[in-house]
Amino acid sequence: MEMKEMDSKKPYLVVMTVQAIYAGMFLLSKAAFDGGMNNFVFVFYRQAAATIFLAPFAFCFEWKTAPSLSFVTCCKIFLISLLGITASLDIYGVALVYTSATLAAATTNCLPAITFFLAVLLRMETLRLRTASGLAKLAGVIVCLGGAATLALYKGPQIKLWCHQFALHGHYNINSRPHASSGIVWVKGCFLMLSSNFCWALWLVLQGRIMKSYPSKLMLTTLQCFMSSIQSLIIAIPLARDPSQWRLGWNVRLLAVAYCGIVVTGLTYYLQAWVIEKRGPVFLAMSTPLALVITILFSTFLLCETLTFGSILGGVLLVGGLYGVLWGKSREQRLDQGSCKPREVDQECPQFKQDEASHKSPDILV
Repeated sequence: MEMKEMDSKKPYLVVMTVQAIYAGMFLLSKAAFDGGMNNFVFVFYRQAAATIFLAPFAFCFEWKTAPSLSFVTCCKIFLISLLGITASLDIYGVALVYTSATLAAATTNCLPAITFFLAVLLRMETLRLRTASGLAKLAGVIVCLGGAATLALYKGPQIKLWCHQFALHGHYNINSRPHASSGIVWVKGCFLMLSSNFCWALWLVLQGRIMKSYPSKLMLTTLQCFMSSIQSLIIAIPLARDPSQWRLGWNVRLLAVAYCGIVVTGLTYYLQAWVIEKRGPVFLAMSTPLALVITILFSTFLLCETLTFGSILGGVLLVGGLYGVLWGKSREQRLDQGSCKPREVDQECPQFKQDEASHKSPDILV
């Protein structure tokens, strides 16, 4: 029984680890970009580092057991790598030039809503509005969007806390976002940020289908990193012609590339593939607000950024919406497994069984 409970908690522990790793990525990549590193070069380096790191493990553990890679599957992997990794990361970096880090972090939390919409549209997720679990998922998405909007639009009074003069502090380049205050440029940055999140959400959804034909998660992750590194190099060469932009010294640039390439792109992509296989893409996407909360806390204490009441309020709303959706997901999984308890789900089980018997989904939201 204890082992079964531990296995059921593993996806929650994994997504918390993933978001903590992403929080570190936000801090280090912010310092690297503010130090003048080119975003397109950064994406190539991190994907190349991830490929070099993952390739030995993939060949060692999954080379013999991996299914044969057909031409059609290879093309699918290439396309989702281009759309969900290369395009998403490049567009996200460009959007940071036009907007602020706060808005970037806030719009990233629209990812759960976009992923949920795409998953429902592709009939990979269902929303049963006649059940408590379906209403909890819908309410959770709405609360998440409200939290993201609060972080982006409302600052409130400032809260001064103790901070540590961390080594990364002071790398800010005042010319890195010269036109962030312009209204037109700000709207352009917002559009680019949402476009990046849409590409990432589509990758989360489509990856679940790719793994059905190619279930070797480690090999799949390595192939995506390899293809993305080639794509990123082709994009970076004409956009970063200055040789100085390609140099990596013993500084925050090298640290950011190594961390994002090995830990984030290498380890986290594999963990995300595992979570998608176990719980689905929406479960993973709903954990993204945790990264924002962790980033706010560490950026306040380590980078001495100002903490506002709006940040706290938005973080509370995001976490509340996150757990609302997770509660709905876990409740639906108990229904799918047939472990209905009369006192808990006496009204949901008959409806669920009736829907399954008729092979209809009357409550799917499109």
